[in-house]
Amino acid sequence: MHDFCFTIPYGFVIVLGGLIGFLRKGSSTSLMGGGAAGALLLLAGYMSLQAFKKHENSYFALLLETGVSVALTWVMGQRYLASGKIMPAGMVAIISGLMAAFYLYKLLTGGNHITKRQE
Repeated sequence: MHDFCFTIPYGFVIVLGGLIGFLRKGSSTSLMGGGAAGALLLLAGYMSLQAFKKHENSYFALLLETGVSVALTWVMGQRYLASGKIMPAGMVAIISGLMAAFYLYKLLTGGNHITKRQE
């Protein structure tokens, strides 16, 4: 499975979560954090998709996806441990941890294993 297949929806979920946090609680931290992290994920997903269309790998996109998901796992995991609330901190930490594991697997196995077409 290619990373952009999961990264683009994951990015939208993070952006949406930040927006919901702002609208429900007035948390500008949620808006800025979710917006920035989600935007980086969407950018990385787009870069990966464009590389896929050229039958190439985008290791920069994969590194960016990994870094953002690890950071979200850490930050939201700490918030979950402090609050004990599964929503949203625990859920974002779990999803981000799963995504980080997926990205690390992709990095360790050499990306998407795309080979150039014979022309």
